[in-house]
Amino acid sequence: MAHHPAPRRRRRSAAVATGVLITGLLTVPAHAQHGAGAGAGPSPGAPIGTVARTAGDARFEPGPCPKTPEPITALDDARCGTLTVPENRTRPHGRKITLGVAIVPAASATPKPDPIVWLAGGPGDDAVGEAKMAIDGGLNRDRDVVFMSQRGTYSAHPALTCPDIDRFNARAVGLVSDAPSTERLHVEATRACRDRLAALGADLSAYNDTESATDYADLRAALGVKEWNLFGISYGTHLALVTMRQHPEGIRSVGIDGILPPSKAGSALTWSSARQGFDGLFKACAQDPACNRRYPNLSATFERLVRELEAEPVTTTVKVPGNPKPVKVVLDGGALVNWLTSATHVAPGVPRSLDELAHGRPQRIAEQWAGGKLSPQAVGRVAHGLVYGVFCSAWTPYETQAQALRGGQDAYPSFPRSVQAQAPQLTFLRPDCDAWNVPAAPRSIRDATRSDIPTLALSGGFDAQTGAANGPYVARTLGRAKVVTVPYEPHVVFATSKCAQEITVSFFDDPAAPNTACLKTLRPPEFDTAP
Repeated sequence: MAHHPAPRRRRRSAAVATGVLITGLLTVPAHAQHGAGAGAGPSPGAPIGTVARTAGDARFEPGPCPKTPEPITALDDARCGTLTVPENRTRPHGRKITLGVAIVPAASATPKPDPIVWLAGGPGDDAVGEAKMAIDGGLNRDRDVVFMSQRGTYSAHPALTCPDIDRFNARAVGLVSDAPSTERLHVEATRACRDRLAALGADLSAYNDTESATDYADLRAALGVKEWNLFGISYGTHLALVTMRQHPEGIRSVGIDGILPPSKAGSALTWSSARQGFDGLFKACAQDPACNRRYPNLSATFERLVRELEAEPVTTTVKVPGNPKPVKVVLDGGALVNWLTSATHVAPGVPRSLDELAHGRPQRIAEQWAGGKLSPQAVGRVAHGLVYGVFCSAWTPYETQAQALRGGQDAYPSFPRSVQAQAPQLTFLRPDCDAWNVPAAPRSIRDATRSDIPTLALSGGFDAQTGAANGPYVARTLGRAKVVTVPYEPHVVFATSKCAQEITVSFFDDPAAPNTACLKTLRPPEFDTAP
């Protein structure tokens, strides 16, 4: 998400959070027919992605691989090109946009005919840039894997990124997180981003789940693929669930990891997710004799620290890699909540970090909090135009301010109201959306997805961004869903767990019977109990 720490996946430092999990939306344009070429298989002997083809208003053209911030060796043998589609399908003869496409071939000499499509997180992350994660996890063992930049993302044209927002996020580590002055600056950065993108001609109302889901339906037709599989992470699960509902044709199976249900997305959900992930981590420490002895009542310590820091924030300076000057960091209650939401990715060190803070040593947490926001990788990569297109059309119109506040009150009754009012990952979301000013999506965007498409619903026991309870929730209306929670893992288990990778690959081999035997071998982390 934009200024917000999102449901995407993070393997770097604890505080690499910027968007939320996130999600999507607009009006569903009529898209029943794809035109000539739809449904036809690739030309005999021609691998997918090597033939130019038009399907309805979309056209695929083979060409160079999309740009990525750093070289990705997984793309060295990829077949690449672009998909050109209408920016707004209610105006099919209006402006066109292009989406980068990369198809990594299967490792097997005899690949299965149904590829896997990777749906990136965010919202606002670029799928092509996540190719390493997918291939390192073995997703291309027996199938080609298709990566397409969602509209507005880094390798699409136009790319609706806003480095000014990213730089504000870095600056904000030295501000009181929920102060009125911080809100004013926060919203000013959002409005400046919006004005710049609109001045470039972008139709900001067209960057949403409904248009993105149709982009993928068009891609399948334009590649001449009869049937494929979807695999979405974080916000990509939201997009997958919308796609299953709006464009079920040609989908053999779906994997969703770090689940964000469109029917519940919003501030209250991020609060309940945070509580689940925090409780999972604290429980694991309590059940570990050494951790419990060294850091007893960790949950109570955390809640007390939130209250104390909100009443009297701590200011410190820290050294951050890549920054020659010391960085000022203000830790208040809201900052601590958002830090821990991401710090579940480095769970073994969390108890020690909280204990040091409780004893007047905030540096460890401050370094992690600032390190993620000031990383060069945090600037110019997130498509804020897609972030707010999703949040402001599908989330805020269907969740009142009172409901959002109640989510914080229900999750943490002991927190000050000022903390409860700013959901983790979604700080100042409502005034941001007032500034973004896009129409609400049809209420149907909030419908639960009802489907018999085989679905693997994966979650992590430490996931504080999209809580594990979302798995059973979406499975209630998915007739052939397999719900799997991988214990002791954070948001997006495919990124961090070999077991999750094995389960996922086995699911695509046999959606009726994924092999979950590895779950029995998993053990809690070894917590850092240094004196």
